[in-house]
Amino acid sequence: MGDRWKHTALLVVDMQKDFIDGDGPMLVKGGKAMVPNVIEAVQMARQRGILVVWVVREHDPLGRDVELFRRHLYSSGKKGPTVKGQIGAELVDGLVIEEGDYKLVKTRFSAFFATHLDSYLKSNGVDSLVVIGVQTPNCIRQTVFDGVALDYKSITVIVDATAAATADVHAANIFDMKNIGVATPTLQEWSELGA
Repeated sequence: MGDRWKHTALLVVDMQKDFIDGDGPMLVKGGKAMVPNVIEAVQMARQRGILVVWVVREHDPLGRDVELFRRHLYSSGKKGPTVKGQIGAELVDGLVIEEGDYKLVKTRFSAFFATHLDSYLKSNGVDSLVVIGVQTPNCIRQTVFDGVALDYKSITVIVDATAAATADVHAANIFDMKNIGVATPTLQEWSELGA
């Protein structure tokens, strides 16, 4: 396997049922189609010895830790999205947190905002990130931009293991991230980088 990947972490962002399988307000229309690529990227990361970090949203049932613009989804006894312990907060079928993986809970778009992700990664020798999941203009983009601001040496977004509501929105955000030095390979291209 060598040392090529020992300083790399794979961030798997928001691959939860409310975003991928649900029919509620959080559904990312382009998400379902790329689930097989996410599964394959996770398997490949494990084969390479890459640290797999599952970044998930888990909210309070009353929505007290949700962004202000989303609080209405939890009001008046409504069952809001990605509530801790509810089925919508679970990972989609085919994705499983295994021993040696790491789970990080966030309540905002960026995996770095008000979490200990940066210190966790750096204390584990990680200086390079590979990001997959949903959705490109929000959680993927914010996490990537924060990773750039925090001086991660290399950041990669696998373009066909990420998704947005539409192909146009996805492409526009990939374009913006590419313009700040982020690598944007397909899963096939990333797999060909070898071990």
